[in-house]
This record gives sequence, C-alpha cells and structure tokens, in this order.
Amino acid sequence: MDLVRRFIFERQAVRGHWVRLEAAWRELRLHVRYPEPVERLLGEAVAAAVLLAASLKFRGTLTFQLQGSGVVRLLVAQCTHDFRLRALARFDERAAGVLPAGAPRGAVFRELVGSGGRLTVTIEADEKGARYQGVVPLEGGSLAESLEAYFATSEQLPTRVLLAADAARGAGLLVQKLPVAGSAGDEESAAAWQGAQRGIARLPEEELLGHPVEELLARGFSEQDLRLFRGSPVHFECRCGEGRVAGLLRTLGEEEVRDVLREQGSVTVTCEFCRRPYRFQKGDVDALFAGGDAESGPREIH
Repeated sequence: MDLVRRFIFERQAVRGHWVRLEAAWRELRLHVRYPEPVERLLGEAVAAAVLLAASLKFRGTLTFQLQGSGVVRLLVAQCTHDFRLRALARFDERAAGVLPAGAPRGAVFRELVGSGGRLTVTIEADEKGARYQGVVPLEGGSLAESLEAYFATSEQLPTRVLLAADAARGAGLLVQKLPVAGSAGDEESAAAWQGAQRGIARLPEEELLGHPVEELLARGFSEQDLRLFRGSPVHFECRCGEGRVAGLLRTLGEEEVRDVLREQGSVTVTCEFCRRPYRFQKGDVDALFAGGDAESGPREIH
C-alpha cells in the first residue's frame, strides 16, 4: 500500500517523514515511458513532493518543480494536503539516449539537470488563496542534496533527505531539526540532531525501496526513542477527465474542432500531465456542440 508516515524523536526537537509508493508511481506513468535515468529522477521527485506535502497544516497543493538545462528540461510533481499525486517530466530524447552507462550517480544527475538549473517549491492554500514560493539553485550531486539546500535557504530548517526510485517503487525519508525556544535545551537538541544525521547516513538509498519503515528506523536510529504514527494513503489522481477535455474543446470553438475532425477523422486530446489520450468521434463532437453528451462519450485510448 502506498503510504506516508510521520515519526518524532520523543522529547526532542526532531521530526521525520517516510514515504513509499508503488501503485501510485506505476499509475502516473501508465501512458508514458521514460528512459531509466529520467524515470528514476522523476520517482525521487514524486517521493520528495509527498514528503514536503506531509508538513502542510492546511488544505492546499504543493508543487515541486525542477527546471534544468540538461537532458531534463522540466519536471513537475504535485501533491495535495490529502496526498493526491500527479507528475510529469519533459526531456530531450536524443540526449537521454546517449547518457553514459555505468557513470556515478552524481555525474548522471548533473547530466540530467545541466548547469544553472533551479528547484522551485510552490505552496497554494485552497481557503485563503495564499501562495508561497521558494527557489534555490540545483546544487550538489543528487536531488536529495538540492532539497536539503532548499530547506536550509528557504525554510531555515536543518534537514537530511534520502530518496530512491526504480521502475516499481519510489521512496523517501526526511529528518528535520525543529527550532527550540530559549537556550536551555540547545545542547541536548544539538546532540539529538547529530544522532539523527548519523542515523540517516547509515541507510543505503536502495534499502528504502524494499524494507519496512519500522526496520529502517530501528536500523538507522536504534539509540533514539522514536514514535511512529499511523500512515496516510497516497493516491495517483490527475485532474484530467472527459468533462474537462470536453470543456477545453468547447473553448476552442466548434469551427476549429470540426476542421480537425474533417482532417483527421477524429479529435484526440492528450493530457499534458499523465499523457492519457481522449478521442472524440463525429458523434461525440455533434453531441458536444449540441449542448449534450454523446451516448458513449469520448473513447479513452489505451
């Protein structure tokens, strides 16, 4: 089951989140295929988006966006406060085909993102209409290192992150040092944070993909008194759908839609995010502009 779970260090100003994705990770790639290095980077970004959204205190959406000058030009992962997830990556297919095989992970990451890229985290609240955005350069040799730089710069929260992904799963682990009021607990808090950093450093990225969270925390933080909270399910959910696509075609106008229908025999619209295609035949178009819906509706292409 796809889950995100929170944990805390008892009586210490350290908290963490863990996530593992399986079905949601597969579903968001159902209609698109990525080269293995791009797929892995997208999986790490998806896990990162869930970890960040787990800290939201209100109804809203978090958007994790990477813009680079390398193989991957744009990567976007969105997660809502209740863990509905979608994501996409836009990349140079030719450049992806010549990525060096067997190169170190750091070198592959730099090839994927290029130089001068940036990481943007945008948080939008549903109720108040408030919008917050933090932007940092894509630094270091991994997405996890760039995310740590984001927290240090934009949130002023010391943070360590571990991310991993393959074709079947995406996973992540995050630990954070929280502010301490006054100076009385500074020394104890600093010691707890040092222990947290040592603990996450003990865990290989690959173990995130196959080991239960209880085992990971016991192995990494055996000297700490932890409390692990019940998990929240994570789901893939794109915002596309027959109604939205029909609305888009109505916005384009009947004349333009019928021109496409005459030229191509049908009208196909593909969702930018999940790449799910919707095909409208002549009867669907007739019903669309008659103010109703076709009996069968547009046919989704699989």
